[in-house]
Amino acid sequence: MAAQAMKGGMEILKPLLASGQSSSKGTVVIGTVKGDLHDIGKNLVAMMMEGAGLEVVDMGVDVESEAFVKAATEKGADAIALSALLTTTMPAMEKTVKAVKEAGMTVKTIVGGAPVTQSFADQIGADGYSADAPGAVRLIKQLIA
Repeated sequence: MAAQAMKGGMEILKPLLASGQSSSKGTVVIGTVKGDLHDIGKNLVAMMMEGAGLEVVDMGVDVESEAFVKAATEKGADAIALSALLTTTMPAMEKTVKAVKEAGMTVKTIVGGAPVTQSFADQIGADGYSADAPGAVRLIKQLIA
């Protein structure tokens, strides 16, 4: 119930945060990785990215690695942001980062979520990690500048 209330509030705030933005500062594909259905944190990050002038392609939850790669290719994304709340779904982040590299893409990958750490991001070869939504926005802007 709390997640639904937050989602409704975010829909009200989204136009206010994005007002005055005339052109996109980059494109980010964002989603919660395969096996994970949690999206409150991802939704906060997506909303803040939109408010910062980024075009956000929200893939939702339980997203396969191949879907991230396909969406990033089709949208000409500058970055892919991966979210996980469960430690059991963190390996899907590694699989996605690997899929991006195997596809020869230059898109940046960032990871986040409660159990995720900078050490984990380094271990799987992600380009960055953020512990919170404001940090994720700063990181994306830095990576795609």
